[in-house]
Amino acid sequence: MTYSLGNKIALVTGAASGIGLATAKAYAAAGASVMLADINAEAVKQAADSLVASGYTARAVTCNAADLDDVAAMVEETVATFGRLDIAFNNAGIQNVLAEIADATAEDFDRVTAVNLRGVWGCMKYELQQMRKQGSGVIVNCSSIGGIVGGAERANYHAAKHGVLGLTKSAALEYAARNIRVNAVCPGLIWTPMVDAMVAAGQKEALEAMVQGVPMQRHGKAEEIADVVLWLSSDASSYVTGQSISIDGGLTMR
Repeated sequence: MTYSLGNKIALVTGAASGIGLATAKAYAAAGASVMLADINAEAVKQAADSLVASGYTARAVTCNAADLDDVAAMVEETVATFGRLDIAFNNAGIQNVLAEIADATAEDFDRVTAVNLRGVWGCMKYELQQMRKQGSGVIVNCSSIGGIVGGAERANYHAAKHGVLGLTKSAALEYAARNIRVNAVCPGLIWTPMVDAMVAAGQKEALEAMVQGVPMQRHGKAEEIADVVLWLSSDASSYVTGQSISIDGGLTMR
């Protein structure tokens, strides 16, 4: 099944690679004009240029999701470039430094929550201001299976991702009667550059052990997340709001 986003304007954060880039490609293929945002200026420009070279309409903007001024400017530039904002996928995120809570630092907690929770809040704040003016819009937030279950030595990350689900449900309630839908996806073990970094940091055995706990016995692909985000962003899910969908090969169903 295909979903049409013709004449829609979409914004994707963390769009230079992984799930963000896969979703930007899916949006573009469905007919949307896409603003790709990322803290990595060179990488996000290359990603947008690649889409343009393939015949799609795309632009790039540099944005640190932890910086509220950057986020406001990102949304402003999207609207200035394309005239409106119909869809937003708030995907930018980082991992925590592995540590038991007793040993974790306040600096790491603040670093992770600044991007993974406050960053999502900031994106929603300015996206919703624009969508409220328009009287329509769709937001999809990227949480994680870490937003549903706990994880040893990952409390900072899991706490932030749990918070994303609270933001999602609250915003969905606030705007349900105003033609604005807000949902979340909860990816499981998806092979992305973030996972590559975890392997490089010596977590390969832990990741392999996690795969053994996945009923499907494999990693997921970024495109498998993008497909669900695309559905949530389209009119095919027009009666869906305030939901969190796990895309994890069955990991959290036990």
